[in-house]
Amino acid sequence: MPAPSDRAALVRRARKRSRPTPHRYRRLAVLVVVAGALLGSLLVTAFGQGAPEIVPQTLPPPASRLLPAAPPTPMTVALHGGLRIQLPLARLAHKIFGGGHGHFVYYQLNGGETDVLDVGAAPGTDVYAPVDGTITGISDFILNGQAFGSRIDIQPSAAPSLVVSLTQLSADPALTVGSTIAASSTKIGRVIDLSVVEKQALARFTQDAGNHVALEVRTAATVTP
Repeated sequence: MPAPSDRAALVRRARKRSRPTPHRYRRLAVLVVVAGALLGSLLVTAFGQGAPEIVPQTLPPPASRLLPAAPPTPMTVALHGGLRIQLPLARLAHKIFGGGHGHFVYYQLNGGETDVLDVGAAPGTDVYAPVDGTITGISDFILNGQAFGSRIDIQPSAAPSLVVSLTQLSADPALTVGSTIAASSTKIGRVIDLSVVEKQALARFTQDAGNHVALEVRTAATVTP
């Protein structure tokens, strides 16, 4: 039988062995936190497999925040043979075209490659001449049997056999048939709001109603009065 002093020493050693050190406590806490995080990840993964993946997308800013106050810097946004179509707005909000490449993003709305260019802009945005040339016609733009704004026809100096027509805008009061215009310099009108009369295809790609100015290139013989 151990002496009392030996028995006390054995009890102290047993208590010391049964008491975890502070270091072991700290390590146990860290392992619990890590295990909890892993469990949470596993639960999210397991229960999220059937759900569709949500990928954040950066959308273009609303065109209402991009109202220009000065003529645009000359910039070619489309080509038709040797004819260069210049950006008609001081700042590009959204550009939709049949197809293409370069520094812009192109979206196809309908059909194949076309000769129509839609440039997104808020109502009231100033529109400038997309080519050097002469105004050959200013008429009403007819939509669903009603007049909404104007159609402006331009004979380009670089391609007299063609006509560049712009719609979805109101003609500038100073503009007349026979006026000589300069690309990216002469103001020819302002974008109008057509969202109240039609669902605009451009709206599928923007954060607004999809208003825009439309440019179309045709041969002079196909332009109707």
